[in-house]
Amino acid sequence: MTSLHLYSPSGIVAAAPLRRAARRLTALGYDVEIDASALAKHQRFAGDDDTRLAALHRVAALAPDIAMATRGGYGLTRLLDRIDWALIHRSIERGTRWVGHSDFTALQLGLLAHRHGAGQGAGTCSGHGHAHDATHHHADHGAVGLTWAGPLACGDFGGEGVDDITEPCFVEAMSGELEAVGFRTEPGFDGLAARGMLWGGNLCMVTSLLGTKHWPKASVTRGGVLFLEDVNEHPYRIERSLLQLQQAGVLDAQKAVLLGAFSDFRRSPLDHGYNLKTVVAHLRSLTRTPILTGLPFGHVPTKVTMPVGAKVELLVQGRDVLVGW
Repeated sequence: MTSLHLYSPSGIVAAAPLRRAARRLTALGYDVEIDASALAKHQRFAGDDDTRLAALHRVAALAPDIAMATRGGYGLTRLLDRIDWALIHRSIERGTRWVGHSDFTALQLGLLAHRHGAGQGAGTCSGHGHAHDATHHHADHGAVGLTWAGPLACGDFGGEGVDDITEPCFVEAMSGELEAVGFRTEPGFDGLAARGMLWGGNLCMVTSLLGTKHWPKASVTRGGVLFLEDVNEHPYRIERSLLQLQQAGVLDAQKAVLLGAFSDFRRSPLDHGYNLKTVVAHLRSLTRTPILTGLPFGHVPTKVTMPVGAKVELLVQGRDVLVGW
């Protein structure tokens, strides 16, 4: 049976959704363990920094098949300078699939930055049972720093119901059967083909690491496929962060940028037609890198599961986008 460990590296966690998530994941056939400090509380965090760091290291030492964060929020940034990166890399080499999104982005990018620590719209999921024109290879689960952008326990499995795309995508990804995800984008990218490392995550977390020792080296991310999402951020704040990446040369260095959901913000009476579409249009005028919208990922019910740090192939046919590995 596939072992799945739930732990809390970031924000404070409520007991009811965590237990509901554990029941649902157990019903999917996983052998679920809840970390001893998963429900710890300190200010807005799931325990103080020492408690959450110990939980992270404890899970890495156990090296379960799947390590799923209970929720995001904020907290991993406080731990980055003290994380035993080699320990987490060793768990990946032993087969652990670390999965999550939101604040979890900090850990994912940190693993790409500290690679030396390891020895050397509606979307679709595509596994073995789906035919495609292109050939795809499974993500190398032992690849240096490879993690999974995907659901969180409480937010995705701990609510009243589970999205009918999110659940099977996650299950197929964790079993190794998932080989591609697909979505619809805007017109204008027909025929686009690119290959590079998939990386990114929550936009605020990505930009917060820029210029720190936890930012992946340019040699790692250059020629990559960068995906981004965010929540509770007005379009002007999203644009400001995207401009920071553009002005730092990050966007121009990519083969493509995939924008997921930017959800739950409130429009201002000062906007006068300024919105996410105008943000994207402005960014497209500044970079030669294709910027595609519509990736089903972010702080929304429907989200695909994707391998961060894996080499992917991006293909666009008409408005249909396929990201395969």
